[in-house]
Amino acid sequence: MSLYRKKTGNQGELDATVYLKGQGFSIIQKNYRTRFGEIDIVAEKNKTLYFIEVKTRSNDSKGKPYESINFYKLTHLKRASDMFLLQNNYKNYKLKLALISILRDRGEISFFDDLEI
Repeated sequence: MSLYRKKTGNQGELDATVYLKGQGFSIIQKNYRTRFGEIDIVAEKNKTLYFIEVKTRSNDSKGKPYESINFYKLTHLKRASDMFLLQNNYKNYKLKLALISILRDRGEISFFDDLEI
């Protein structure tokens, strides 16, 4: 991964964290890694845990960020979330897979909180 892409991704995760906090979410963990993949952000709001993938692009010349999420990525997000739940004590919580899509040149942040595999 190029340094530019890494920097864009890191800035997107920071923007997503600020957005979520502004919406009343508590950030539980960032960049949770397992052998199945990484969860960019684990957040909580109203007894619901959100396992969030963040996709960031500088502009939409190659499409919207959310268009890059696919079944393969969602499967890894689900497996990583299962591992998180095995290692942490979150009983009686609703669970959601979610996506934050960020277009930096427009300052556009979209939150999709009902992803399904």
